[in-house]
Amino acid sequence: MIKRHKAAEMQEGDGVNVRRLMPIADFRNYDPFVLWDDFTITPGHGFPDHPHRGFEAITYLYSGSIKHTDNLGNSSTVTSGGAQRFTAGKGIVHSEMPNDEVATRGIQFWINLPGRFKKIDAEYQQVNDGEFPEHEASGVRIKVLVGEASPLLIKTAIRYLDIKLSNGASHIEMVPSGMRGFIYVADGEVEINQQPYHHGESAFFESESQLEVNTVSDARIMLAYGRPHGEPIIQYGPYVD
Repeated sequence: MIKRHKAAEMQEGDGVNVRRLMPIADFRNYDPFVLWDDFTITPGHGFPDHPHRGFEAITYLYSGSIKHTDNLGNSSTVTSGGAQRFTAGKGIVHSEMPNDEVATRGIQFWINLPGRFKKIDAEYQQVNDGEFPEHEASGVRIKVLVGEASPLLIKTAIRYLDIKLSNGASHIEMVPSGMRGFIYVADGEVEINQQPYHHGESAFFESESQLEVNTVSDARIMLAYGRPHGEPIIQYGPYVD
């Protein structure tokens, strides 16, 4: 089963433009996934200090850089191709502000914590470009952000990929039984199981053993899937209880 969803354009934080896939009015979440923002931060804007609890977040940058600070004492700069992960657990306060004089673009992705981990201590991790496993063949470059020897570790079993495809290239993903997830088209146009998808659109899938992606232009897609927790996702803004 595959369903199409389109990201909605809005502003978040201090003047940050986002294309939000979820949560939006008619599509709240997709267990275990809570939020997906394709964001662009222009100079002078960003995400000042704000709190979170109850989930894990991965911020992955396509371009630019972000300085992260938090109440755990962490202060670090994530640059293009790198990522940061925080486990909010029982609570964290952090900020994400751009360092550059040019726009910073990336993806922020929230994954729910199962109930047994909601009250754990908060954690922070940074992984730089070049530290992620990458594979390239036949016009397809796959960067493994979570899974398959990636150093970025979270508490939910998921696979999370950044895939670039040259015009005319194709990728087949074999999905293990019991997994559900989505493909998000970050740039370009693709066909997913023979159906066309454009920038900002996504294919959410469940009970699919195989996904075939073909390109009709140079394209970049993000692929994420995991095993659902089977627990209610109760979100109040920055909190997921």
